[in-house]
Amino acid sequence: MPITPAQSRAARALLGFSQQELADRAKVGKQTLADFERGARTPYHRTLRDIEATLEDAGIEFIPENGGGVGVRFRERRVAD
Repeated sequence: MPITPAQSRAARALLGFSQQELADRAKVGKQTLADFERGARTPYHRTLRDIEATLEDAGIEFIPENGGGVGVRFRERRVAD
């Protein structure tokens, strides 16, 4: 399931990323990201995957619809023994 505009905005907020920073890191156009996040259009699947992968690489975990709604959180960090 692709990420939603709200998940993208929330993930950016958790990380403190601007739209420009996420666009640069994901190698997508800032306007594409802005349009997606405000629900004006849905980018190509590959573009959504690039955004999602960039956020995941930065430490975000996407929570699927599970009766409580979709969401985001920081991925659990495992401490090495």
